[in-house]
Amino acid sequence: MLAEPPFNILDNFSRVDDAIDVNAEIADAILATGLASFGIPANPDAADPRQNWHGTATPSDVNKAHSTIRQFYRDWSSEGKAEREVCYDPVLQDLRDEFGKRNASEAEPRVLVPGAGLGRLVFEICQAGFAAEGNEISYHQLLASNWILNHSRGPHQHDLYPFALHFSNLVSRDQQLQKVTIPDRHPGAAMMEAQANPATPFGTMSMSAADFVVLYNQPSNREAFDAVATVFFIDTAPNLIRYIETIRHCLKPNGIWINVGPLLWHFEDGSNREHQDGDHPQGIGEPGNVELTETEVFSLVERMGFTLEKRQAVEERLLCGYIQDRESMLQPLYKPSHWVARKKQA
Repeated sequence: MLAEPPFNILDNFSRVDDAIDVNAEIADAILATGLASFGIPANPDAADPRQNWHGTATPSDVNKAHSTIRQFYRDWSSEGKAEREVCYDPVLQDLRDEFGKRNASEAEPRVLVPGAGLGRLVFEICQAGFAAEGNEISYHQLLASNWILNHSRGPHQHDLYPFALHFSNLVSRDQQLQKVTIPDRHPGAAMMEAQANPATPFGTMSMSAADFVVLYNQPSNREAFDAVATVFFIDTAPNLIRYIETIRHCLKPNGIWINVGPLLWHFEDGSNREHQDGDHPQGIGEPGNVELTETEVFSLVERMGFTLEKRQAVEERLLCGYIQDRESMLQPLYKPSHWVARKKQA
């Protein structure tokens, strides 16, 4: 019965399979550019362990790849704009409020973006005229951001089915198989437009691949940045003190820390410790974890050398999803905190 109209289950499975194949084209493109970036052959010699990257994907590998592909919906599709506006626009406005009146002869302010993901916030900050350095530890995210920022062909050139593997809380099958196109804004074209118009300079863009705590606590990064922007990031810390110490270390005196995001502590149940390494205990994988309330976070930030200058009232906060299907029967929503802290003068 279910194979017949109006159910057509077998036909629907075939449509889902086709959508997965389309998503796989993006994954293949990311892999190809990643291999080229590292100088690794696409068809390695199986007998050479230095080149043979082929292997069996673990469930964790599959989950990371799936999550990364879906992240394009939030960061690089027109349909994800509503989520970006809630989370990225406040950061851009805070930066304009702080640095917007600088002289043209002054150096562009340097902004650090930990947990940069697929690089959209880094791109937006650069497009606003600031120098942005993204930091990311996930190679899945790094390879994907490299592809979309440096190798995508043009706007709306790639089809994506972000919810193809979602089978629950659907009103219709078309909802599951909705298609979006990426990128909604082509980074290369945006940079060329900025070069043609000196009135809208495009800031310097860079990315680092490292553990945030380990890299930005180095002497070379001491007081190196005018601002740090953390978006949906601070709750990835097993111990927030280490993050605050790192931000304080790399911020210039009087520099600002802009934060937008919830407190969904990633290490609450003791999981998510894939980065733990006995030789590098001081990083994100550090043993032990503590979960704080927002009020406690504010107190900790102030005790560790910052002055809280701006706190958005709870009743003023906007609701937003995270890679959320707006037609789903299930609508998990965040009411992210937004605040600005200034590093005290020594």
